[in-house]
Amino acid sequence: MSDTNDTQVSRLPARQNLAPLLVPLVVGGLVAVALGVYGRVHPPTGYAVGPAGFSGPLAMKAWLTTGAFLLAGVQLFSALVMWGKIRMNAPWIGTLHRWSGRVAFVLTIPVAFHCLYALGTQFDVPRVMIHSLLGCFFYGVFTAKMLALPKRGLPGWTLPLLGGLTFTALTGLWLTSSLWFFTTIGVKL
Repeated sequence: MSDTNDTQVSRLPARQNLAPLLVPLVVGGLVAVALGVYGRVHPPTGYAVGPAGFSGPLAMKAWLTTGAFLLAGVQLFSALVMWGKIRMNAPWIGTLHRWSGRVAFVLTIPVAFHCLYALGTQFDVPRVMIHSLLGCFFYGVFTAKMLALPKRGLPGWTLPLLGGLTFTALTGLWLTSSLWFFTTIGVKL
């Protein structure tokens, strides 16, 4: 009888240790909340930050977000290759993934700075409210992903989930800002 019980116990899935994921998720949550609170309590200056080379701050935001969004597509493709979902012999794919992510993140910084400093978090228009919430969520989930990367022993779904949420948030940001700009204002630098 004990041999049968031992066999049944060995077939049960191993418990996954979620404790190492706690700190990245808490810190990511704090980043998202802190950005939202700052954007809400900081009086918007209306001052355009960094529109050099662009016709205005909205054009800057639209184009930099578009660049980050396109690089997020590179991120998605390279992640699928790295996780074996797309078969491809590309020893350089990890480097492409890291650098496309770095550049995409850098492109979002002037956009986020302008949004928080000049405009603040706004809830009066549904599109802008969704955009504000997605912006806070994006930086929170990005923080959680970056903090989870070096951790060992995390469940295998951790990085794909956090990466997918980051991609989804950036897609939502692009839809509620850049696409809106290009279809409402027009395509211009």
